[in-house]
Amino acid sequence: MQSFKTKSSMDVNLKDQDILLVREKGSNEVKVAGTDKDGKVKQTKPDSENPDFLKIDKHGNILENFFENFKRQVKDPTRFEFFRVPAEKFKEVIQKLQDAFKNPDKPENKAFIDLHRIDPEDFLKKHGQAKEQTQPQAQTSDKSYAISPDSVQWNKLEKFGITRESLEKTGNLEKMLDYRKTDLMPVSIKIDDETTLRTDARFSLRRQEDGSFVPAVHPIRHKPDLERPYFGVTFTKEDKDNLLTNGNLGRVVDAEFRQGEKMPILLSLDKLTNELVAFRSDKLNVPEKIKGVELSGQQRKELSEGKAVHLDNMMSKNGKEFSASIQFNADKRSFEFLFDNDRKQNQKQENGQRDVQKTFRGKELTGDQRDSLREGKTVHVDGLVDKKGKGYSGYITLNKETGKTDFMFSKQYKEALAAGKVIPDNRSKTQVAVNSEGKTSEATKNVKEPLKQGQTKPTEKQAEKQEKKTAKKAKGVKM
Repeated sequence: MQSFKTKSSMDVNLKDQDILLVREKGSNEVKVAGTDKDGKVKQTKPDSENPDFLKIDKHGNILENFFENFKRQVKDPTRFEFFRVPAEKFKEVIQKLQDAFKNPDKPENKAFIDLHRIDPEDFLKKHGQAKEQTQPQAQTSDKSYAISPDSVQWNKLEKFGITRESLEKTGNLEKMLDYRKTDLMPVSIKIDDETTLRTDARFSLRRQEDGSFVPAVHPIRHKPDLERPYFGVTFTKEDKDNLLTNGNLGRVVDAEFRQGEKMPILLSLDKLTNELVAFRSDKLNVPEKIKGVELSGQQRKELSEGKAVHLDNMMSKNGKEFSASIQFNADKRSFEFLFDNDRKQNQKQENGQRDVQKTFRGKELTGDQRDSLREGKTVHVDGLVDKKGKGYSGYITLNKETGKTDFMFSKQYKEALAAGKVIPDNRSKTQVAVNSEGKTSEATKNVKEPLKQGQTKPTEKQAEKQEKKTAKKAKGVKM
């Protein structure tokens, strides 16, 4: 078989060929893999102008034959590593690989090495299975992906030095076939004969009118461009702060991707590339429960509007409770936990800068209640509903140390009040009556049970109950 580059083959289109590189484990030196005239495997230093190398025709079986020969002839094949690179980038990639081997644990170096790596065992196994099947092997995994691998124009990726095999090796294939972006990957784009653009970028798949998918490249931007309108959307100062702080706009906006057609979207910032990413808000499906916490109608509404909602008592996979804010991220196409955002907000709270939450367990707080919480006071909240649909009430305090909203039932509150551990809220008449156990007015002083928000006198049932107790006591008094 013809497997070496010669002067007579210089006119072959290099874009249709790859070169196989080999490295002995522990060495930083990369050599070119090839076979001699007898078909035996050999290695050649890539230091001549026209080195011998194994040309890999993308439509042939040379690589398969090479690995089969290699396994038969080499006593310890596991001490060798193989790498596949485009012929047109031969010298450039060899230098980058040798530099990467000097510090292989560095994330960007590891990603670059894995991008070009080929495992002989995996290669022969996959190609051996493919021979026995009528359809390509990827066809068997279509059911697990949102995008069928057969509908993707994989050849479009080759100009970036990326193959389907390298995507699968680095764990990025599944991301692309699930409408997500890859990790950052090193790419080299040849603009003309003298100019080559080298950068890191992420890739995703974009649907064409004929139903096929082509790769879309997402290069790194120096910084987010928030000063110019985004398809007709002008950003306010709050919008910019939201995008730069937690990566999400925090509200639904109407973008005009086509003239005269406005679409409601949510916007997030790709923190790896500084690119703005849109998601149609009418396609967002808000779950009824997150990490064991059932969402109220108000919470689901706020999440659908792109707002962040704080949830307490969520259950992690290891069975531990935790609290965090959640918000939809258009770039990740899923809800995310904003732990960093919570920590920043808690720091502001300690300095008196944080605005307290607007709702607690689905119950909207009044302006007076929120003012009292800001001042460190404990306020009464009613109208709460537990998981079984039963109503209850209690008391809440903003804990400045943890940044969480602590909850107490009536008995716990009275004990804390007696011990001087809480500051009572005297803004509302209801709270005043409860704080003093009903002794602030003639109408409420004998009512033992907690009053409801806004209640300044006993209900008919409470009054009747109190009259009976008073009459019973009167009968026992001697004149």
